[in-house]
Amino acid sequence: MVEFKSANDLRLRGGKYFMAGISIDCVIFGFHDGQLKLLLSTVANVGDWALPAGFIYKDEHIDDSAKRILKERTGLEDIFLQQFYVFGDPNRCDNNITKNAFEKLQITPPNNNWLLGRFLTVGYYALVDFAAVNPSPDYFSDQYAWHDIHQLPNMAMDHGAIVQQALLTLRIHLRYQPVGYSLLPEKFTMPELQKLYETILDQKLDRRNFQRKMIGYGILKRLKQRREGVAHKAPYLYSFDLRKYHKALKEGFQTSW
Repeated sequence: MVEFKSANDLRLRGGKYFMAGISIDCVIFGFHDGQLKLLLSTVANVGDWALPAGFIYKDEHIDDSAKRILKERTGLEDIFLQQFYVFGDPNRCDNNITKNAFEKLQITPPNNNWLLGRFLTVGYYALVDFAAVNPSPDYFSDQYAWHDIHQLPNMAMDHGAIVQQALLTLRIHLRYQPVGYSLLPEKFTMPELQKLYETILDQKLDRRNFQRKMIGYGILKRLKQRREGVAHKAPYLYSFDLRKYHKALKEGFQTSW
C-alpha cells in the first residue's frame, strides 16, 4: 500500500497507483435495537453524507480492494461481502467532490487529473456485527455514524440510489441465502431472528411459518439456555451451525416470505 501525506496528495498523485475512472462504494448494513442500520461518513471539507468508498490499486483484484476498504473503514475482516451492481450514469458525478475540493483550497490540478473524469462505481454490500465495528475516518471523511435505513439523510452524488439498490438486492438474496450470522449476536432467540428478517423485508411474517422454515433449513442449533429477563415465557436461545450455514451460503436454498 502507498502512503499519502494528505487527501490532496492522494488526489494529485493517486493516478500513478490507482485505476482511473472506477471506484468502489460500500453499503455497510448492521442490525441494532430492532433496526436495520447503515454506516455513513461525512465528506471531509464538504459535509455531505456519503457511503464509505475507495479506489482500486492497478495490481489489485477488485474483490480484494473491497475487503481492504471495509477493513480500513470498520476494522473488520472476514465479513459477508457481496458485489451487487455497477453504477454508470454519465451524470452521476456532476457535483464533483474532487473539483469542489480543489477550488475550495485554491489548487489548480492538471487537466488530466485522474479524479476529474467520468467515474463508474462498483457497489458492494456488507453485513456486519454492529457492536464490533470501530469506524475509522480517513483522508476523505470527517466522521462516521449509523443511520436507521428508514431515516437516511441526503447523500452525495447518487449514493441514495446505490443504497436503495443494495437494499433491494439484499431482500432478493434473503430468499435463497441465510444472513443472520453476520448481523446477530452469537446467541439469539427465534423472535429476534424473525425481527431481523421482518426489518430487512419491511413486512410482517407469520410466526409459526417462519419458525418452521428456519428450522427446516437445518442451519440452527437450539440451545438448552433460555433468554433471561423477559416479561413472558422465556424463549429458547439458538446459534448457527456454522458448517451448515456456510454450506447454505454456497449452495443456497429457495423460499418465499
